[in-house]
Parts: sequence; structure tokens; C-alpha cells
Amino acid sequence: MFDSLRIAATGMSASRQMMDVIAENIANANTTNTLSGEPYKRKDVIVAAKPLKDPEDEGILTVSFNEEFENQLSGVQVVGIKQDSTGYRKVYDPNNPNADKDGYVTLPNVNVVEEMAKMIQASRMYEANLSVVESVKAMATKALESLQQQ
Repeated sequence: MFDSLRIAATGMSASRQMMDVIAENIANANTTNTLSGEPYKRKDVIVAAKPLKDPEDEGILTVSFNEEFENQLSGVQVVGIKQDSTGYRKVYDPNNPNADKDGYVTLPNVNVVEEMAKMIQASRMYEANLSVVESVKAMATKALESLQQQ
């Protein structure tokens, strides 16, 4: 049961970080001038499998019924955030103060529709992991109720 909670918790944490980065991308979809002097560059979250047994967990008492199965369990973790290297968009807007000599403004490589679709996906991922937590909680409650009745 606790392994299920740990796996779901890693998924919820990764989903939250994904939503944070996606929200940042959407918020900066029209940012033409950052501190570096360039338009904002879209960011992506990189996730990887995370072994369920961490060296930090050594102090936690665990009961293993099947060591081979337990070694296969893993969650996910955010291992980095990278900037998207695709090119910027150019829009003709000669009245914009950031326009070049030809009247084009260089805009970030953020597609808001694509970001919204990713936001929905990350939100559903969070909800699925939350559903696991609620199911484990319901099973634990039923187990405790059956023990009290004996």
C-alpha cells in the first residue's frame, strides 16, 4: 500500500512541476525581450523513472513479500528543465517598439494551443495519481474497519 502511495506521490509532484512550467510558457507567450535581450524561449520538463528504494529511505521499516517485484517498482522524477531550441516566430507589426528595421517582431516559440493541451494532459495525470491515493485510503479504511469488527 505504501509503495502505491509513494509512486502516486512522485507522479503528482512531477505533474505539478509540469503545470508550473506550462503556465510559465503561457504567461510569456508574447514576451519579446527578456533579460538576455532575446524573446522568451519555451521550456520543457524532462522526467525519468525514479527507483522506489531511495538511500534516504533506509530508516523506514518496510516489509517485502516479493523482493524481485519490489525492485521493479519505480515512480517518476523531474530530472531537468530544458529550453526548446526551435526557432522564434516572426510577426509583421511595424508599430511595435521591438520591431526590426523591416517591421517584424520576433516572438517566443510558444504555441498557446499546444501548451493548453499539455496543461490538460498534466492535469489529468495529477488527477489519475490522486485517484490512486484516494483508492489506497479507501482500502486502508476498509481494512481498519474489518479489524475493528473482529
